[in-house]
Amino acid sequence: MAQVEEVEDSSPAREGSALRGWSGVVAVAVGTFTVVTSEMLPVGLLTPIGDSLKVTEGLAGLTLTITGLVAAVSAPLLTSVLGRFDRRVVLCALMTVLVIGNLGAAWSPNFGVMVAARVLVGIGMGGVWAIAAGITVRLVPARSVGTATSLVFSGIALASVLGIPAGAYVGALAGWRTAFVAAAGLALLTTVAMAALLPRLPAAQAVQLGGVMRLFGNRRLRIGLIVVALLVTGHFAAYTYVRPVLEEVSGAGSGMIGSLLLVYGIAGVVGNFLAGAGAVRSPRRTLLAISSVLAATVLLLPAVGGSLWVAGALMAMWGLSYGGVSVSTQTWILMAAPDAREGASSLFVSVFNGAIALGALIGGRAADGIGITAVMWLGGGLALAALVPVRRILPDRS
Repeated sequence: MAQVEEVEDSSPAREGSALRGWSGVVAVAVGTFTVVTSEMLPVGLLTPIGDSLKVTEGLAGLTLTITGLVAAVSAPLLTSVLGRFDRRVVLCALMTVLVIGNLGAAWSPNFGVMVAARVLVGIGMGGVWAIAAGITVRLVPARSVGTATSLVFSGIALASVLGIPAGAYVGALAGWRTAFVAAAGLALLTTVAMAALLPRLPAAQAVQLGGVMRLFGNRRLRIGLIVVALLVTGHFAAYTYVRPVLEEVSGAGSGMIGSLLLVYGIAGVVGNFLAGAGAVRSPRRTLLAISSVLAATVLLLPAVGGSLWVAGALMAMWGLSYGGVSVSTQTWILMAAPDAREGASSLFVSVFNGAIALGALIGGRAADGIGITAVMWLGGGLALAALVPVRRILPDRS
């Protein structure tokens, strides 16, 4: 269990109205949507970014790798360093960093400036996501905490499945730089909403970094993190490069790419809520289904995805399966460490984003070294590997 130092907690949210509490929950959910959308925006814009900055698609994929690595490191560090500060102030400050990062990406005249901007996005994202998990318990009555937590994390799932196609559409209509400006505008609006809707949230407990790291000793949590690492690495090894794959395998143009990603997104929203309900009953069975369908879909796309109709069907199945990953694994992590929610969530964010970075990195190396469709074989293989800890080691809810 993480070591914590108790500090004053006046629980201002408990004293406020129910409407204010739920308004705050919605603001935080929009915040998680915004930070994860900002992180993954390059996925749907990879080809034009590479062309504009004069780098290969594999190198352009590092815009995702860098952000994920920074978020992976910053999540546990920021949870510890900022542990004594009012959470409303911290969230607004981190969202402001996100605004600057997205504007920097939109302006970037070369790849070096883009890298610096994406570092800022990673800092903002890692901190917001890690802190969000521990806030809902202070905004709503105890009986509503589960619903509020699901709403906050639905922002992450929705960003994974809707933010990317939205960015691709904006990029196709007005250019990739406009997509980053739009993300900055959304982040700014979210900052204002958080400042207006969240009550004062003095730190309830200061989590020490050493205590967070000791949570790795929790076997159930550790196994859950292994599953996260395999599924997310496999997904992003393939999905970071889905645009050039669809262009090569299916002959899809820029407008059709946006449509295919939208199909993926809609299916992902359905998958998020189906998996959320299933994970409460049986995380093991839910993750078995997710891993199996994800692996099969990714492996089939380069083999049979020559038809746009078949590619669309496979993208729908991909979205349906991956849409449930974040909510299912987050449910498992919080069940494994119910008394250290913020510390466990910071580790979840760290592993999740480290896996995003690793997936984008090894996918890029495969794309540049072997060929673009190789990323699908790599991603499918890692998703298959996730079946081992899920089936043989991960126990059901006890």
